[in-house]
Amino acid sequence: MEIDEIKKIDKTVKSWLRESRDNVLRKIDTRLTVNTKTSRKDLVTNIDKQNEQFLVSKIRDFDPESRILGEEGFGDKVVSTEGQVWIVDPIDGTMNFVKQRNHFAIMIALYVDGEGVLGYILDVIGNRLLSGGPALGVFDNGHPLAEVVDTPLSNGLIGLSGPLVLHNTFNMVDIAQKSLGMRIYGSAGIDIISVLRGELVGYISYLKPWDFGAGRILCDVAGLEMTTIDGKQLGVLSSEPVLLATRNAHRDILTIVSQ
Repeated sequence: MEIDEIKKIDKTVKSWLRESRDNVLRKIDTRLTVNTKTSRKDLVTNIDKQNEQFLVSKIRDFDPESRILGEEGFGDKVVSTEGQVWIVDPIDGTMNFVKQRNHFAIMIALYVDGEGVLGYILDVIGNRLLSGGPALGVFDNGHPLAEVVDTPLSNGLIGLSGPLVLHNTFNMVDIAQKSLGMRIYGSAGIDIISVLRGELVGYISYLKPWDFGAGRILCDVAGLEMTTIDGKQLGVLSSEPVLLATRNAHRDILTIVSQ
């Protein structure tokens, strides 16, 4: 894909995100229709669905030959990464959205033949957009992202999944204790932003493609490691425990996981 085309797509997606954020903020204080999916802790609202329908419609008009993988099912059944594939998470952190009206994100990613081209993570309430890709670099609200310091686990805070810690899956308690402290934000997008900005040295959670699709692109460009929990390559369409960290922290965590 030529750089001029990538820049055109980048400008267009940012316009969708601005409109999408405005739509969500207009409705955030209205009465929500909340339903459960797999459990009482796995929620979906009318806003999740409306926002995905909005973004899918924009992508269909702009790139009709592509396929779309959306969390709420308004896209396509994507079983391969051939061609142009968009990945959409309309509200990442729906429990936070419902209970706090804060700490949630909108995420969009574009892959071409399995290679990440562009990724976007928008902290809706904080109005912070992390965006970019291999051809453009990574930007924090339009400014080049500062170089991420390669901090070891012992010198930084770690973002972890609550259920993994409660059950001490993959030695999560030991990982938390070896860090300077554990943080649980309840949104993959917010955690990934925090790692990209150097506020956390890593993040571990069970993730699906819409949870990590955008972050995988941005973190790769920023020099961070995003793999499966045992250090293997993470497939674009994978659903499994994911480890994101600085290179030093990644190495430290893999040592603990394997004990």
